Amino acid sequence: MAKTMQGSPAQRAQQALTNLNDSVQGSQAWNSIFRPGSIFRKGYSDSPRNRSYVIMNSVLYHLHPVKVKRHAVKVSYTLCLGGLSFFIFILLTVTGIFLMFFYRPTAVNAWDDIYALQTSVTFGLLVRNMHRWGAHLMVLSVFLHMARVFYHGAYKAPREFNWVIGVILLTLTLLLSFTGYLLPWDQLALWAVTVGTNMMGYTPVLGGQVRFVLLGGAEIGTDTLLRWYVLHVLFFPFIIVIFMAIHFWRVRKDGGISGPL
Repeated sequence: MAKTMQGSPAQRAQQALTNLNDSVQGSQAWNSIFRPGSIFRKGYSDSPRNRSYVIMNSVLYHLHPVKVKRHAVKVSYTLCLGGLSFFIFILLTVTGIFLMFFYRPTAVNAWDDIYALQTSVTFGLLVRNMHRWGAHLMVLSVFLHMARVFYHGAYKAPREFNWVIGVILLTLTLLLSFTGYLLPWDQLALWAVTVGTNMMGYTPVLGGQVRFVLLGGAEIGTDTLLRWYVLHVLFFPFIIVIFMAIHFWRVRKDGGISGPL
């Protein structure tokens, strides 16, 4: 016969909750979700080893280093250009979502929506200018970040792979900026895209096919706007987020922020 719990109702309720918590945390399902060292695992103790386990085995925390080297927090003229680029990307994401509420990617409505956004929407002009100038600033900060890495020799072993990831991120940043250039659907955007796609058309072997896919036909039209809109708000941001996660993870795995190893 099971032993009956003694004490007041409050004590019995507390004991029942404790037993339920121990039963849940000791179950196979719970242990399969939370890895060893997690603060949610039964028997966790605060120690340097378990702190490292928490960082390395957490989806959200694994990008953060367990320890930070002294040179990584030293103030310098190139401090945190990579972090600045990431911050600007977050800013562009937030302002871009705001703009999506007032923009329709059709040839009939695109320019009218942009004009209405600037003249009729509260803070619309401010948010659009934050998005526009933020895009220019992100291109500049990513380029300066790459230049700093190159001139400091931070692309050398063991960081060769992360240098390649950085080059890919720079290319994606330029593509993200260029695909957003068409969205206002004004003369400046139309002629810029015309020149850009014509240059792609002269690429050997697959140039004509690439140009046709990007335009959605033989000439610039509504299909072009819709395709570039999808590339700008969905495809390229999704790819950039994946490569940024790999980039940040490799920064930590390769010895932290570039400096003496």
